[in-house]
Amino acid sequence: MSNLRSNGDARKLEGDGGEAEEEKSRTNNGGACQNGGEDGVVLGLDGGATSTVCVCMPFLPFGDRLPENLPILGRAVTGCTNHNSVGETAARDSLEQVISDALLEASLDKSAVRGVCLGVSGVNHPSDQERVSNWIRSTSPISMITPMGIFPSRVKVYVQNDAVAALASGTMGKLHGCVLIAGTGCIAYGFDGDGREARASGAGPILGDWGSGYGIAAQALTAVVRAHDGRGPQTMLTSTILKALGLSSPDELIGWTYADPCWARIAALVPEVVSCAEAGDEIANRILVEAVEDLALSVKAVVQRLGLCGKDGTDSFPVVMVGGVLNANKEWDIGKEVATRIVQHFPGACTIRPKVEPAVGAAMLAMNLLTRDEEEEEDHNR
Repeated sequence: MSNLRSNGDARKLEGDGGEAEEEKSRTNNGGACQNGGEDGVVLGLDGGATSTVCVCMPFLPFGDRLPENLPILGRAVTGCTNHNSVGETAARDSLEQVISDALLEASLDKSAVRGVCLGVSGVNHPSDQERVSNWIRSTSPISMITPMGIFPSRVKVYVQNDAVAALASGTMGKLHGCVLIAGTGCIAYGFDGDGREARASGAGPILGDWGSGYGIAAQALTAVVRAHDGRGPQTMLTSTILKALGLSSPDELIGWTYADPCWARIAALVPEVVSCAEAGDEIANRILVEAVEDLALSVKAVVQRLGLCGKDGTDSFPVVMVGGVLNANKEWDIGKEVATRIVQHFPGACTIRPKVEPAVGAAMLAMNLLTRDEEEEEDHNR
């Protein structure tokens, strides 16, 4: 989102916030769909360690091509909804609030909703899926005073890891291929044609999301400390990071770091590492090269476990790339380097930069899953 706590919420180097706002202004023009349409609406939610986005869209099966103007009826943003990070009560209340706000902006209530897909960081096991689903079905203080209320049993609720929403944003809501998210945290997640899934990385900073924004910045801070006390070579990172933080000595880094060891706060230093690497600093360059290798290795592990590349290693499959670390658009282009290494390993890999945000991907996934389930119910009732 992943993210850092248990699944690596990668988007949150805040590299895509502006793009998301631009997308909202471009697509929030439902026109005739403002009443939700005769077929009702779906909700797509992308919940990570830093922020959570919910969009409300009319139920419009779209085949294999995106409409030129995506009709987003409502969009809302709140904070972290990873229960591992903020606790169950705060995560539940934030989920309910962001859903209510999205419906409120769309001038709709819960009766218009046909399906909900929630891509939430920290969802790594069926018990996590059941927990989040129960939050949406049950009453809590906030749900009794907002337009959302309780979703009745007729509303389909699909709960996934937030990496799944990111994958769907690049595959038109289809679960096939691999997604690599790299922002505050990182994760690689994939599905094969039979629905088998696999993941790599995304275990958080303690267990080693080394290609993430947090991992890159933490290694840079470590390099500064090592240079200061004589255990490592001198590096341009020292003066650059101290200037960025308004500190006068590396000794002050200890207090700054532990005063608020927020993962996103640390990860925000990635641009300083990139600028040092672009200026020729060997230590910064090595940190970025190792991050590229780690990210590519995560994708490689998922692809090989699922056999996405085929027996001869040349089959075609999508690799969706999401997150601020991969979208830096600098001279030292981490995303470009990762894509190059992926294609070197797997010639059939097709790297994709999504044109829509993960919350929209979750909404498209909700449409596909809802269509599938309704068709299965019709076949069963014949």
